[in-house]
Amino acid sequence: MIRFDNSYARLPERMFNRQTAAPVGAPKLIAVNRDLAARLGIDADWLAGAGLDVLAGNVVPDGAAPLAQAYAGHQFGHWNPGLGDGRALLLGEVLAPDGARFDLQLKGSGPTPYSRRGDGRAWLGPVLREYIVSEAMAAMGLPTTRALAAVETGETVWRETGLPGAVLTRVAASHIRVGTFQLFAAMGDTEALAALTDHVIARHYPQAQGPEGLLRAVMQAQAALIARWMGVGFIHGVMNTDNMAVSGETIDYGPCAFMDGYHPMTVFSSIDAQGRYAYGNQPRIALWNLAQFATALLPLLDDREAAVARLTAILEGFPDIYEAERRAVFAAKLGLVAPTPDDDGLIDGLLDLMQAGQSDFTQTFAALASDSAEGHILDRAAFTDWRARWSARGPDMELMARSNPQIIPRNHQIEAVITAAVAGDYAPFHAMNAALSRPFAPLDAATRPYAAAPTEGERVARTFCGT
Repeated sequence: MIRFDNSYARLPERMFNRQTAAPVGAPKLIAVNRDLAARLGIDADWLAGAGLDVLAGNVVPDGAAPLAQAYAGHQFGHWNPGLGDGRALLLGEVLAPDGARFDLQLKGSGPTPYSRRGDGRAWLGPVLREYIVSEAMAAMGLPTTRALAAVETGETVWRETGLPGAVLTRVAASHIRVGTFQLFAAMGDTEALAALTDHVIARHYPQAQGPEGLLRAVMQAQAALIARWMGVGFIHGVMNTDNMAVSGETIDYGPCAFMDGYHPMTVFSSIDAQGRYAYGNQPRIALWNLAQFATALLPLLDDREAAVARLTAILEGFPDIYEAERRAVFAAKLGLVAPTPDDDGLIDGLLDLMQAGQSDFTQTFAALASDSAEGHILDRAAFTDWRARWSARGPDMELMARSNPQIIPRNHQIEAVITAAVAGDYAPFHAMNAALSRPFAPLDAATRPYAAAPTEGERVARTFCGT
């Protein structure tokens, strides 16, 4: 029922651990993503029926080669050599009808050698959060892992208290991370590092020439990704190198969040006490992570001193690449066709006004096209001046409508969905996913509630990793 072709499993065995998931007692389907199943060439009815045991980890499907991937990484800037898939299993790689290759991974499938004394399980809240947010990101057109299905396990997961367990089936172009490269570089395993490099080039960047070409390609993909995060007010929350996919997709939705009121130093993650991964720091951290990636590639290059100089020169190009990507994203949000550096003043001018009044990020941009943004800006006189300069630029309202979501997965609404689901009511979960599947459509009775900013009593100040 699933067309597997498992290229990662053909790499050196020391790069992963082969194993199966830990069975669960009473799996129950929460949701199957039928559109994504069709994209993968998988029968959604089969998934929802006989395939339930596959989604729960109780049955290994024909052709699968389940394994936990090994990797390392810098976590909040500190090196940790002992990471890896601690609560996830790569079932295998699916070949879609058009030949595209996707990883199929179970998250919350039980312990692995990389679990670090953890139970390898996931509780329902983080599974629903990732399903909602990753699918919303996909609907907004951002590169992201996707959610194919969510399943209750019928078992209790113990954190501070007992919580309902769940398993997420995640789909990605791959789950290879900067930290995957870092592990083998740190081990001095040049053979594995070279095999991984060749694998990633063949799989994601076939035009890249060697390690230097790979660095350029990954840097371009990351610059584009972070610029698009910034354009929707998304804060990843844990931009560790083990959470940075070399494919250029958003991965590992832990304490992630979308801003309500705009401020560049907004932080939600409960474990980011110093604001390292604040909204406005994300481009800088992306470059820091890319520097670690470059360091991991060094063992593959001759003449270390000359190689360091070449890789450094590549990394020095990141700010210009990122600024061009950011300009394109925010210019589209303002309806500015064929943007130039001269438009940066308009972009930053509006953001400064929004910051001064803590304007709602999504609502303010959505309101610009209907000429109702004035109510979102505290300094009315300054906004009047800004709007005159913007209008003189001749904004394209259709471009704005395509570039500014009316709704995003807001923290307080996600928390309400999780609370209802824990009580056994999944109707809010399904309703929210349906609304978020059309983020750019004009608001109607079904979607208008999701456009509302939180009241003071609804505001969510902290999000949690869920592990």
